[in-house]
Amino acid sequence: MKTEIININNTEVAVVSSDELLITDVQSALDLIMTVKCETGCTNIAISKNAITNDFFILSTCLAGEILQRFINYGVRLAIYGDFTKYTSKPLKDFMYESNNGKDFYFQPTVTLAVNKLSEPVPRTTF
Repeated sequence: MKTEIININNTEVAVVSSDELLITDVQSALDLIMTVKCETGCTNIAISKNAITNDFFILSTCLAGEILQRFINYGVRLAIYGDFTKYTSKPLKDFMYESNNGKDFYFQPTVTLAVNKLSEPVPRTTF
């Protein structure tokens, strides 16, 4: 695993790359969160979809929800980048669309767009 820190708009983003799967289950996601936070102090992580098990993208496994909940619990924002055109599931496409319009998780086609999305100011919620 290689981690590069990119600073844009006074926001640090850890870009994680690897030739092997880094996120295969909830525990490996927690390991990634803790490793990146401890080594870099970053709470924004961009990672290639190729480093994430394909089961993550099958919503019926519930793996995406379980993993993303851990990111929320630990205050870490995540952008997954890569080519998502092979996924044809309407629920997955809807999930990706909603995530991209939120403030914590993003699905972007390139690492540059992923870093830019994580570097945008986080919208404040008012009640």
